[in-house]
Amino acid sequence: MEKKIRLHDKTFKMFIPNADIEKAIDAVAERLNQDFADATDENPVILLCTLNGAIIYAAELLKRVTFPLELKACKLSSYSGTQSTGCVKTEVPLPAHLEGRRVIIVEDIVDTGNTIVAMKELLEAAKVKEAKVCTLLVKPEVYKKDVKLDYVAMEIPNRFIVGFGLDYDELGRNIKDIYVLDE
Repeated sequence: MEKKIRLHDKTFKMFIPNADIEKAIDAVAERLNQDFADATDENPVILLCTLNGAIIYAAELLKRVTFPLELKACKLSSYSGTQSTGCVKTEVPLPAHLEGRRVIIVEDIVDTGNTIVAMKELLEAAKVKEAKVCTLLVKPEVYKKDVKLDYVAMEIPNRFIVGFGLDYDELGRNIKDIYVLDE
């Protein structure tokens, strides 16, 4: 029998088991460790977690990366229910003192790319030295922006998902596997 969950008015079915997610995160962390091995205590990398969805992904990366870093957070949002609004709102602004710093943007998912484009623009305005994008998931059939996604753990089809930090109207973030809307 297929495992299903119900959140609010919608049913979701198992899509990506936690073991597969963990393997993908291991691979991303290995690349990050190679690419940022030159970070120092005097010049640590900033791991910028985009709230709320990327909290779990950022926490898993923190367990695996070995270079000096500072954890910071901000919150941009463009979703309401199961749809992107197309309008990006800043709910928690970027942290101060980013000028000249190396930043890894940690995202849960990139689909339309509106949020990641807005984030990159904010970081350029803050005069960061470098901003890399590290996302758990990407929907390649939807993502058509010019911003490079430097570290992608997994590619998925254009379906609405929950779990592992992703939510449906704030429910489902704490589920360790990823579920897809059962249509």
